[in-house]
Amino acid sequence: MNNAPEHVPLIRTTRGGFPECVHVGSIAVVDAEGRLIAGVGDAHGLNFTRSALKPLQALAFVQDGGMERFAFDSQMLALMCASHGGEAMHVAVVQRMLERIGAKESDLRCGCHPPSFYTHTSTSALPGARFNQLYHNCSGKHAGFLAFCRMHHQPLARYLDLDAPLQQRVRANVERFAGERDLPMGIDGCSAPNYAMPLSALAHTFCRLALRETPELAALAWAMTRHPDLVSGTARGDLMLMQAGKGDWVSKVGADGMQAIGVRSRGIGIAIRIADGNRRALHVATIAVLQQLGLIDEPAGTPLAKMDEHVIRNYRGIAVGAVEPMFSLPRQA
Repeated sequence: MNNAPEHVPLIRTTRGGFPECVHVGSIAVVDAEGRLIAGVGDAHGLNFTRSALKPLQALAFVQDGGMERFAFDSQMLALMCASHGGEAMHVAVVQRMLERIGAKESDLRCGCHPPSFYTHTSTSALPGARFNQLYHNCSGKHAGFLAFCRMHHQPLARYLDLDAPLQQRVRANVERFAGERDLPMGIDGCSAPNYAMPLSALAHTFCRLALRETPELAALAWAMTRHPDLVSGTARGDLMLMQAGKGDWVSKVGADGMQAIGVRSRGIGIAIRIADGNRRALHVATIAVLQQLGLIDEPAGTPLAKMDEHVIRNYRGIAVGAVEPMFSLPRQA
């Protein structure tokens, strides 16, 4: 059975004024009741959430009193929701988390990759630099997983198993927020189970998070909005979005073209998916959605200026093309 979303063109690039690339996707904007108030494409289609799922993956730990049990602070909770850049500030917090629960770097099961800081800042690591799992962008989430297992006296080595109590709790929370059971499951880049949700349900999840619907969601939203630099990092979209929102917006990107935002003052949630995963297209679509919803005017002069990637430049810095939104957000009846 084919459950693929029916995406539509959202963003195009031009070169010399002539169309070159088209990026398809979908957008969902919902209110506090989960009603779709604006959408483009398949606003209810199933999409893998990727790292936009992280607040729900941290929720069970907060629900069960893990913050109090281990005296975790808001920086540590922010790292549990992070796709961080592997900067020194990120690694230091994850290391403190592991020390607090009596675990070590080798207990993590996220794998290794060079810090994404270098990709996002167009810099290179020093020759001979070596990186362990602490530098993985999901190491904070995995440290939180280990903390849940330690709190419940469960074996650390099995924390990613689908039948482990931790992952059963994560799935139950995801199904509750999605309002559906039997969601498609896949394994994320960090080896953790991940789920496809209706795009509108992901938007509603972030609305509920922004509104701090429960004490647990309030703790997660507070940590994320207080420490956006820990949730993402230098030159990263979530940092720019939450800085621009000044505590009103809670934001989380997911790999391969997923962006979720909750806006507390408006009582809305937004989810955007670019189906080919193009990051530049996702940034331009996100800016366009915020503008069409009246949340921002021009990005210039704001923290969002670097996300406003409308001009395509070549390696000499010459403007050779443009990135253009192809959509307008129709309001739902």
